[in-house]
Amino acid sequence: MNKIFLQITLLSIITQLLQAGDWPNWRGTNRDDVSDEKGLLETWPTGGPKKLWMARDGGLGYAGFSVSNGALYTMGAFKGVEKLIAYRSISKSSDNKKVWELEVGQLLTNGWGDGPRATPTIANGKVYALGGKGNLVCADARSGKLLWNVHMVKDLGGKVPGWGYTESVLVDEGRVICTPGGKGGAIAALDAMTGKTLWRSKGFTDPAQYSSPIVISHGGKRQYVQLVMKKVVGIDANSGNLIWSADWAGKVAVIPTPIYSNGQVYISSGYGIGCKLVELTSSGAKDVYDNKIMKNHHGGVIKIGEHVYGYSDGYGWVCQNFKTGELVWNEKKALGKGAIAYADGRFYCLGEGDGRVILIEATPKGWLPQGEFTITPQTEQRNPKGKVWTHPVISNGKLYLRDQELIFCYDISS
Repeated sequence: MNKIFLQITLLSIITQLLQAGDWPNWRGTNRDDVSDEKGLLETWPTGGPKKLWMARDGGLGYAGFSVSNGALYTMGAFKGVEKLIAYRSISKSSDNKKVWELEVGQLLTNGWGDGPRATPTIANGKVYALGGKGNLVCADARSGKLLWNVHMVKDLGGKVPGWGYTESVLVDEGRVICTPGGKGGAIAALDAMTGKTLWRSKGFTDPAQYSSPIVISHGGKRQYVQLVMKKVVGIDANSGNLIWSADWAGKVAVIPTPIYSNGQVYISSGYGIGCKLVELTSSGAKDVYDNKIMKNHHGGVIKIGEHVYGYSDGYGWVCQNFKTGELVWNEKKALGKGAIAYADGRFYCLGEGDGRVILIEATPKGWLPQGEFTITPQTEQRNPKGKVWTHPVISNGKLYLRDQELIFCYDISS
């Protein structure tokens, strides 16, 4: 049997093991960084949870993870090109190896570290991934065979943002939703099977930023919500028409993903800007509050119950009342700036500067730690200006972390 047949056979077997705890795209199933898994460790032993495996060949960059049907997908930079890669997430080896890889496009070079930034999206047996220079590929999830590709600049008339394309594309009802930006329509809907353009948002033509879209249903309409430098918008899912828009005072880079809850949309960004809650109305959107309590740069914000949690520049780790915008608690000393994920009553907080991971209770009562460890070993290839920026992922009782070419899998099941 040849190598390709063996690769296909391996992933054909593991893709039969569909599990409810899969994490099929950026920020999980609902793009909110909330896992529905139960039965996870409530506290960690000294030194943290058991490391099941690591991979040393993930390539450079800050791309995130998707986990589906027994496989883990991410991207990395290898000698001048970016690649989409697949691993066995259920590997029993302490040193996991790639199952397949596919070239995505030209290397994004950057003063903060070269390589891709986006997270692949898994849907209906296919994987979709956007490279830093703007090439979007669709591949067979089991074999890695390229099915189609569309370029954000060459094909859709967009312009590469200063830090590259970082969007994790959304797949919804047979449409791939991406944000090339530009006068042709900032958002494009592509046919998920062929890559053919279905519509462009001609009423919304702003340049692309770094946020990823979400899908919502409101007022009887399915729509896509996206945040760019100067506005947050809702786009009709079927036509691409602009439904509503609200102003935003973004500066330098706008990155965090919007949050939707009960007719309201919450956004945040760093560089001193802060956060905003808008209420969707029959005639558009109106501001509920706009303040500087949550100045989230790029580590993400999560809504649990009536509160949002994340790291705010200046305040440290923050719990904020979602409806009023008021500060509930903040913690500045326990852990530096970083990213956050949620599962089973706990937050997984990752410090970008030192690679420390702290488990805390998800509660408005305060910062209540339940264990910690430090990622080890750490890369020797990271750009001096770069940090541990890949967000934590929780899937099927496992915690996945990354430091450039090093990918880690920990057992967090109880």
